[in-house]
Amino acid sequence: MGKEREVNAISDLADATIGQLLIPVEDLESAIAYYRDTLGLRYLFSAPPQMSFFQAGAVRLLVGVPEPGQPRARGSAVYFKVSDIHAVHATLKQRGVEFPSEPKLIHKTPASELWLAEFRDPDGNQLALMSEIAVS
Repeated sequence: MGKEREVNAISDLADATIGQLLIPVEDLESAIAYYRDTLGLRYLFSAPPQMSFFQAGAVRLLVGVPEPGQPRARGSAVYFKVSDIHAVHATLKQRGVEFPSEPKLIHKTPASELWLAEFRDPDGNQLALMSEIAVS
């Protein structure tokens, strides 16, 4: 068991940190003004038409409007920050986690790419893998 644990340590959530939390909103522009101007959170960037990102200490907040057709449920989504999203995605799929899609590129800057792979726990809570990959 010890050796198996060492092999899987890089491709599961044993050493993951919480990288991002989702706060669902109805109106993105109003939410940006509230979180940036009223609460004073550091605004990072937007990925219109549905997402804006803020920094709260060591955790990034995603303030977002659900995609059309998705329920407007309240609550938070937990994003697990991992170094190799493709390896962790493959490992979790082997363990029975159902992902609606493969990891996808969400945002790209000259320095990095942000990748996400969303899934739900058995109770329907929204979870996701996230990985920021440096661009060479």
